[in-house]
Parts: sequence; structure tokens; C-alpha cells
Amino acid sequence: MFTLAEVASLNDIQPTYRILKPWWDVFMDYLAVVMLMVAIFAGTMQLTKDQVVCLPVLQSTVNSKAQPSASGKADFTTVETTTGQGEEASTRTVSCGSRKTNLDFQQYVFINQMCYHLALPWYSKYFPYLVLIHTIILIVSSNFWFKYPKTCSKIEHFVSILGKCFESPWTTKALSETACEDSEENKQRLTGAQSLPKYVSTSSDEGSPSASTPMITKSGFKFSADKPMIEVPSVTILDKKDGEQAKALFEKVRKFRAHVEDSDLIYKLYVGQTVIKTVKFIFILCYTANFVNTISFEHICNPKVEHLIGYTQFECTHNMAYMLKKLLISYISLICVYGFICLYTLFWLFRIPLKEYSFEKVREESSFSDIPDVKNDFAFLLHMVDQYDQLYSKRFGVFLSEVSENKLREISLNHEWTFEKLRQHVSRNAQDKQELHLFMLSGVPDAVFDLTDLDVLKLELIPEAKIPAKISQMTNLQELHLCHCPAKVEQTAFSFLRDHLRCLHVKFTDVAEIPAWVYLLKNLRELYLIGNLNSENNKMIGLESLRELRHLKILHVKSNLTKIPPNITDVAPHLTKLVIHNDGTKLVVLNSLKKMTNVAELELQNCELERIPHAIFSLSNLQELDLKSNSIRTIEEIISFQHLKRLTCLKLWHNKIVNIPSSITHIKNLESLYLSNNKLESLPAAVFSLQKLRCLDVSYNSIALIPVEIGLLQNLQHFHITGNKVDTLPKQLFKCVKLRTLSLGQNCITSIPDKVSQLLQLTHLELKGNCLDRLPATLGQCQLLRKSGLVVEDHLFDALPSEVKEVLNQDTSIPFANGI
Repeated sequence: MFTLAEVASLNDIQPTYRILKPWWDVFMDYLAVVMLMVAIFAGTMQLTKDQVVCLPVLQSTVNSKAQPSASGKADFTTVETTTGQGEEASTRTVSCGSRKTNLDFQQYVFINQMCYHLALPWYSKYFPYLVLIHTIILIVSSNFWFKYPKTCSKIEHFVSILGKCFESPWTTKALSETACEDSEENKQRLTGAQSLPKYVSTSSDEGSPSASTPMITKSGFKFSADKPMIEVPSVTILDKKDGEQAKALFEKVRKFRAHVEDSDLIYKLYVGQTVIKTVKFIFILCYTANFVNTISFEHICNPKVEHLIGYTQFECTHNMAYMLKKLLISYISLICVYGFICLYTLFWLFRIPLKEYSFEKVREESSFSDIPDVKNDFAFLLHMVDQYDQLYSKRFGVFLSEVSENKLREISLNHEWTFEKLRQHVSRNAQDKQELHLFMLSGVPDAVFDLTDLDVLKLELIPEAKIPAKISQMTNLQELHLCHCPAKVEQTAFSFLRDHLRCLHVKFTDVAEIPAWVYLLKNLRELYLIGNLNSENNKMIGLESLRELRHLKILHVKSNLTKIPPNITDVAPHLTKLVIHNDGTKLVVLNSLKKMTNVAELELQNCELERIPHAIFSLSNLQELDLKSNSIRTIEEIISFQHLKRLTCLKLWHNKIVNIPSSITHIKNLESLYLSNNKLESLPAAVFSLQKLRCLDVSYNSIALIPVEIGLLQNLQHFHITGNKVDTLPKQLFKCVKLRTLSLGQNCITSIPDKVSQLLQLTHLELKGNCLDRLPATLGQCQLLRKSGLVVEDHLFDALPSEVKEVLNQDTSIPFANGI
């Protein structure tokens, strides 16, 4: 027999699961306990009391009933049997008249046991055990969804997260902040019209963003050109530990939602167990009602043991019949109540779609209007929680809101990135400007906008970047970098950027990441776009809005274009410099370049060009042309450059050029020629007819000889021939007395002439990687050359006379930069 503790353990659940048990489940659990007690009570009584007591029916008594005596009185015999504890028994026969039985005690015990199985109905014998079995099944059915492994893990995880969300300090702070914001908004709504300052304009400014422009619309913190600024109490700063726990909860809720919303197993299992309980109730009620009347006090027994006892019929009494019948009626009543509750549960399950849950009320009562509706098992669990207390789902909804998460990130971010910490990250860039680079943060700290002397701000991989009105304090800010950072700006912040920003870098993966307000910065001078523009989204680029950038001078596009978009050439009258860096995608259509008559600098790098585009020859104002990293093999079209009177710099490096045509002499004003990393084997004399040439770079080719005509280049200041096959240096080279940079490394040169001393302005001399035995002592006569500008093997430098080394080691400031 089961003990009460063992059976009750089937109904035991963790206390934390109680929030998922609605009132009907709790009520049914109590009913099951009562039914369990009925079964145990009935079973205990059957085990401790005599089951039946039987007396033989005497034949004479039967006859006397058929033929009554003359006196009208029947003789009868009464047998009283008293049993105690099923062991001790005493039999007393009272004879009335002359009727007696001839049975002893053992025979009575035998008949009692035999008639218990023959005469007593089966339901009277097994009623307590049936009640126990039914109750156990009902208990198991009620809590099976808590025990089944595939649902138990989800329920346990949900209850754990729900409890933490309910008790999280962030929940209280977020809801209290909402109440504060609602109060301020109501106050503003009532008094805003009367308190509107006269100096605040309510009309839209010229060039202000359209309705489709992504601007921040925040409730609470208002920095708008058409609304008064109201000081709202700042959000209470969380402890660092509480903030980290809240962040972890947001992540847990996000992952749990993704995991649970995909299935409806919990819902189906709960419906299934409710259906089972209902069917069980109907089954119990149907068969029990038929057996209520079978439990009676008197029973007739015909054991067919006359040869042992001498009697054929016995009358038996079931001592427990009265009590069992009362218990059965009580059990039927409990089952009826239990069944009605099951029917109500089914009505509740199918009355509304429980696989959908709406946070509409929560959205109406708070500022978190972005709380999403949920579905499937996630929705069902929240419906169950609502039956316990709707406050749980309201507080849980805080962790489904992106607005709430962003607020938490903002608070934590501002708490971590203080003004002092940001000041430590400010550095000086190559242009000697103060620069701050923020990388992979959850947002932009408020303290950034207190760095009023900042010149350059770089925001990289900050998906939730927001630029508030406080940026108007940064009067020195002229350059902004947005690397995979689709920043949103407030109206006042946009007005400031529109008037003050001069240089903008935008790096993106998809065109949609480019903020729309970028195309409205009317005072922008330089725009750098780095990302994929050659896609199906190309129609959405919005580059046609570049025409609004009336002061744009420099446009840098690093992408994978197959043609120059017509939208870019629409801003041609504004541009003076156009740079297109492809990733190796062939740039085919270039005719639109003809419209860009004011372009002075043009770079077409890594565009897989095989020849110099003819459209370039129409750019009459072109001063610098860079065709780096293409596939150009021949430059016969160079003769057409004679029409470009202002062309001074030609960069054809990193191509496949084999020779230089003599028509290069027609570029009279050329000052810089870059032909490094090609396949040149010689330098034609035509190159040295360019009298204005100041820089010549033919490094990393296959040139074996420097022509003597090089001496004609009297204005040459930078000559690079590193990485070739030169073995001797002509004396005419040293007639180029204006040389400042001479790169002769990685060749086959065996000696340096003493005439190197004629290069009085030489500041950089590269000789490393040759076949030199010594260096000329006349190097000491190169007045501006120092050891830092002499690139040579250490042993060659050590072999120089001490006085020469002393001169080269002098620390003398150079009055001009030695760059290219």
C-alpha cells in the first residue's frame, strides 16, 4: 500500500512554478487531494474491518415461511457473530424454538471468506483502489507538462527569467522613468503653448530634412527647433552590477523568445492533458453512477459447498456497505466538481487564441510602444502568468522593448565613459587635429559632446548611434566618420551639422545604411563613400540628392561600380576632385566623365582599365590624373594629353606598361610622372625633354640603363629607380643639382661616383641592396644629407672616414619636407 507521503509527492511541484498554475489548476489539485484522502480512508477501513458476515438459511425456516404455524408465530434462530481485528471471534447461538445450526467457528470463517468473493459485487470490493488509481492518474495528468523533459526545460527557463525580470532594479527604474516622462509630457502639453519662447522658430528651416529623413523622436529629452526645451529629470544611474545583470536579462529574453516562439508543444501538451482529464471524468461518472446501488447491506450467497457445510444458501451482511456508499456519493460529487472545472478549462483554452499574446495595454500605459506581440508557446506561458498576476507580464514586457534596452545601454554607457575617460582617448592625427575614435560601443556617450575642442570624431560599428542637440557645443568639429554606423540625428543637431560640417566619411555594407540626412549637408566640402553601390539597391542610392550639396568639392567613392552613376556627374559643376576606387570590378562606362569639366584631380584606381579612357581628354581643367592598379598595357593615347594644358601630374603606376611612347613630349607642363611597378625595360629620350619635370618614379621595372639625357632635367628634385637592373650611374645624373631624393636601391650598382658631392640639396639617398664595396668620402659634402636620410648597409657606413660620419651624424633641422 502506498503511503500518503509517497502518493502526495506525485502532486509536488517547485514553488516557483505556482505562477503558471491558474485558479482552476490549484482548485483541481485540492480536489485531487480530497479524493486521495477518500481512497485512503476507504481502503484503511476495508483492511481493518470484517468484510462480510454470513448465516445459513435453514430449510425448516424456509418451509415455515411458506407454511406459517397455526399460532401465527414462526420459529427462527438468530446467530450473532462479533469479530474483532479479524482474528478473535466468538459465536453465540440463541435458539428460538427448536431450530439450531450445526456449524462451528472455522466453518463460519470459511463461509465468510468464500461469500466475500462470490456474493459481494466487485465494485464494493475494489472501490477504494479504483478511487486511488483514478486520483493518481488525475494528479499525473495535472502536472505532466511540468515533468515532460521537452517542456520542463522551457518552463524552468521561463520561470527563472520571469522571476529575475520581476525583481530586476532596471524594471522598477524603467517604469518609474516612464511615469516621470508621462508626467512631463502632460505638463508640456498643457503649458507648452503659453510658455513657447519668442526666439524659438516654429517654421522649418531651409534644407531641413523631409518626413522620410531618419531623425530621433524621443519622449522626455526634447532637443527640437520647433519645441521648447524642457529639463527632464535624468534616469537614475544603476549600479554597475545591476546594469550588467539587466543587459544579461535582455540577451536571455531575446534568445528564449527565439527558441520558444518556433513551437507550440507546451500549449498542445496542456490542451492534451486537459482533454485527458475531461475524458477521465466522463468515464468515471458514467460507470460509477451504475454501481452506486450495488453497494448494499444484505446479499444472498450460494457457495455450492453443501457437501462440506450441509447448507446450500446463506444470508450475508456487508458491514462497510453504509460507509462505502456515503464515500462513493462524496467521491461522485467531487468528480462532478472536478469535471465542471475541466470543462471550464477547455472553454478558456478555446475561447481566445492563446497562441497569440498582445502587450497593447502595456504599450498604452508606458512609453515602450515598441513592445512586440508574441506567439506560440511564449504567448501561452504569458497567458498562464496573467491568470496568476498580470503585473508579471507588464514588468516582463520591459525586457522585450528595444527602447528600454537602448535606455539601459545609454545609462550604462554614460556611467562607464565619463568625460575624463574620453579625454584620455583623444589623440592628434597626421594633420595635427584632435581626434576621437569610438569603436564597437552600444551608443555614443553624452560626454563626447562636452569635448568642445574636438576636430575629428570617428564612430565605428555603433549601430545605435544617436547625435543629440548637444553636438552644437562642438564648434571646432568639422570632420565626422561613420563606419558601419547609420547614425540618427535630432533636428537641432542636424541644423548644426548642416552649417558646420566640412568633411564626412561614410563606410557601409548596404546602401540603406547611408543616413538620408547626409545628402542635405549643404556646406559639406568633402564626402567619402565606402561600400557596395553596384547592386539591386543601386536605384535606392539617393545620390541624385548630391545636387543639394552645393559646396561639395571632393567626392571619394570606394566601391565596385561598373559605370559612373549619372547621379554623380549631376554634381559635376561643384566637384574639383573625383576619386573612384573599385575592388577589381571593371569600370566600363565612362562617357559621363565628359560633363565634369571643372574636375582638377581624377583617380580611377583598380578599375581594370586596359587603356586610358578617351573621356578624360575632355577634362580641360584636369591637373592630376591617377590610374593606379589597372591593366593598362599601352599608352599610345597619351598624345591626346596635349589638349590638357593644365595637367602637371600623371600617375600610371602598378599597371602593365611595356614602353613609353615618344608622344609624351607633348605634355609640356608635366611636373610629376609615376611609372613604377610596370614592365618597362628602357627610358626613351623623350621623357627627358619634359623640362618642367620635378619628380620621376620608375621603380620596380626592368630598366638596365639610365640614359645620359637625364642631365637635361635641371628641375628634377625626386628620382626613384629602385628595384631595377641598373649597374652604372651616368655622370650626367649629378648635373641635376636640385635633386633632393635619389632612390637607387635594389639594383646592381658597383660604385657611386665622387660627383655625388654636387647634389648639395640631397636629403634622401637610398643605396641599400646593391653591389657596393665602399661609399665615396665626398658624401660629406652633401650639406643637407644626414644619416637618417641615408639608406645603406651598416658596414658601408662604418667604413666611411670618421669626419664624414661625424658630418652625417649632425642633427641639423631641415628647412623643408623631403617627401614626394
